[in-house]
Amino acid sequence: MIHNLAQGVQAFTSNVFLVEGDRTVLVDTGANFDVVDAIQSRVDGLDAVVLTHTHRDHVGNVGAVVDAFDVDVWGYDETIDGVDHAIEDGETLTIGDYEYTALHTPGHKDDHLCFYAADAGILFAGDLVFQNGSFGRTDLPEGDRQTLIESIDRVLESIDTDLAEMHTGHGPSVTSEPYDHVELSGRMARQA
Repeated sequence: MIHNLAQGVQAFTSNVFLVEGDRTVLVDTGANFDVVDAIQSRVDGLDAVVLTHTHRDHVGNVGAVVDAFDVDVWGYDETIDGVDHAIEDGETLTIGDYEYTALHTPGHKDDHLCFYAADAGILFAGDLVFQNGSFGRTDLPEGDRQTLIESIDRVLESIDTDLAEMHTGHGPSVTSEPYDHVELSGRMARQA
């Protein structure tokens, strides 16, 4: 079960996905709202926090979550403050009930990761791509349009065309033909 704890929150935050299952994981912590209360209203504890990347809107609540649940934080670059353990490109990790492959997808930020569960047909896309062909900003530090395009292409090569769900860092999740949205993002990024 995947819940977006930031849905309806009126603050500068990313989406925050609580993934229940064998290993209850929080994908990104968001910022500027009481995510701890939102977590506690659904589960008794967390097994891990997994970060798509470390922009402030995705990690602002890391400290509060770690304090409340005594949980470790996993991300691409463990030298970044708040990240306890590194996730390597291609590494497999359990999120909820499924095995996800971590895909290093820079272009929006150097430490950006997407997570793909082939068996479940689920992609956590972070800020790489969004619904309707939108894609991550490249005008911030570490942003690079060509690198972003290459990352989108890598995701397209990695996921199945029958992808069932795409959970993005901002905006609604995509459950109707999400592969097409990723493909469109790649085309739009080339045109912009």
